Amino acid sequence: MKTTRKLFSVLAFSLLASSVTAAVSPEEAAKLGTTLTPLGAEMAGNAEGTIPAWTGGLPVDAAPLEDGHITNPFEGEQPKFVITAQNYEQYQDKLSAGQIAMFKRYPETYKMRVFETHRSAAVPDRIYEAAKKSALNTELVEGGNGLANFADSRYYAFPLADSGLEVIWNHITRYRGGNVRRNIVQATPQTDGSYTLVHFEDEVAFPSEMPDLDPEDSKNALLFFKQRVTAPSRLAGNVLLVHDSLDQVKEPRQAWIYNAGQRRVRRAPQVAYDGPGTAADGMRTSDNFDMFNGAPDRYNWKLIGKREMFIPYNSYEINSKDVKYEDILKAGHVNQDLARYELHRVWEVEATLKEGERNIYAKRKFYVDEDSWIIAQSELYDGRGQLWRVGEAHLLQHYPEKVPAYAFEALYDIIAGRYLAIGMSNEEEPFEYGYEASARDFTPAALRNAGVR
Repeated sequence: MKTTRKLFSVLAFSLLASSVTAAVSPEEAAKLGTTLTPLGAEMAGNAEGTIPAWTGGLPVDAAPLEDGHITNPFEGEQPKFVITAQNYEQYQDKLSAGQIAMFKRYPETYKMRVFETHRSAAVPDRIYEAAKKSALNTELVEGGNGLANFADSRYYAFPLADSGLEVIWNHITRYRGGNVRRNIVQATPQTDGSYTLVHFEDEVAFPSEMPDLDPEDSKNALLFFKQRVTAPSRLAGNVLLVHDSLDQVKEPRQAWIYNAGQRRVRRAPQVAYDGPGTAADGMRTSDNFDMFNGAPDRYNWKLIGKREMFIPYNSYEINSKDVKYEDILKAGHVNQDLARYELHRVWEVEATLKEGERNIYAKRKFYVDEDSWIIAQSELYDGRGQLWRVGEAHLLQHYPEKVPAYAFEALYDIIAGRYLAIGMSNEEEPFEYGYEASARDFTPAALRNAGVR
């Protein structure tokens, strides 16, 4: 049996039927790269001059590498001003409700150092071409929970998005640098700031970047993800494998876990929606990873519009290899003396739980960077309508590979006074972009070998 058959057993259905959103006209698509950036953001700056025009993003040689690690292209810049609990009302039209809640929850320590805005996001030319192809061809299938006519482009499903669901699909289908291997760290500090680090080895691979995966048999495949815990010792050797599909309603996510203690591979249907996140001490759900991931079918999605907002951006200082995890992880929130904020335009999207559906979050708000389609901020509300958790992703550009990415993401529980930080890599080896992935390595049978301690 072909490996592709093992990976995706139910790929015979057609994604071309029952589409509900039309692709754009050639005249509309022609705006990409002219009045709009190649990914659909406004090319021009704002009237006040506080947001500059996009001129191509950071070049691949924006700053020298140190032992393979990216460094800060904006070294030496100083904050223009600092927002605190004492003066945030002056800036609240550029703040989210979640950010204001953080000022109120931590009035003595939470602050935002605001720097000059640099529109640093850029991707390779072939990805710009793929985005334009998506604009001309990609459609939402019935219910909006899958994509039609997308298999040939694979990136940025709707660069000319005009609905909340299309904006979220751009986040889900954004360019991540092709196949990537990375070592990252997660922590869930207690209220006193104490924590235990959890170390992961992540691998993500994409159908278009896997030579032994039959394109015809993988049209509904979105990505393949494998995560191995390497520390602490009580968790070391456990491995998670996920096969994500483009339409997770017709073909739900498939997930398996290898338990090193039991030496068994088991199906893991809980690795979806609001199932518990790996080794997260109850501080995040499965769909909190990457700010939001997985099937969007349990929510009604509404596009509120576009606005200007201070978001974490060009977060090179807090990502520096010279900064230790103990420098970042503090009681209540990460070290805001290392965090950098800039004024950018974001898409504001609201998701409300559908009647009869279940998720611990009854409502969610997302603020999506217009230049990269990455979710930069989120607000998560409980069933009573109370703000519960605030998500914050510290964006930066991996300029040598032209990849908009996170330094890490944080999820703050403003009720419990705790938080989770995941994706830190300061003390790890540099990411490996573009490695040659094999479909054979992303099968349940391969999990046992991956989990050897």
